[in-house]
Amino acid sequence: MAANLAGIAQALDRDVTGLTIVILDRPRHDGLIRDVRAAGARVKLIGDGDVIASLSAAALKCLGGEIQGRFRPRNDGERARLDALGVSVDRVYRTTDLAPGQHLVFSATGITDCDLVRGVKFFKHGARTHTVSMGYRSRVVRFSDAVHLLGDGARVTIQI
Repeated sequence: MAANLAGIAQALDRDVTGLTIVILDRPRHDGLIRDVRAAGARVKLIGDGDVIASLSAAALKCLGGEIQGRFRPRNDGERARLDALGVSVDRVYRTTDLAPGQHLVFSATGITDCDLVRGVKFFKHGARTHTVSMGYRSRVVRFSDAVHLLGDGARVTIQI
């Protein structure tokens, strides 16, 4: 693990202590979590349905990040579905497997607060939203703050 993290850090021109590794919070990952921390990287534990972890391979590719994962079916039904789709449980899927294009754009608007964007804040006759947008080729990440006026016939969106 330490060698892998050192290679990632070198490729990103930073120290291992500058890496944050996102790991699904499961007992089966306890050893992995210990190894990552022992190597000096930070760990962000996530649970099922954690939206920030679902940023997708496209977003990670836009940010110069990497995702690696394998399918681990919980039962025979899930294994049969994977087999029918031609998905291997032995293969490690990487960012380029999941987002192979060169013309990628990613955008997400927060519904609830998370590490990346704030959630929707409602007020009388409107709401305020926060969005992140990024492009792979442009190498630009934009954060937008919008006020949506929704009262009595008003259907106006103001970009701040």
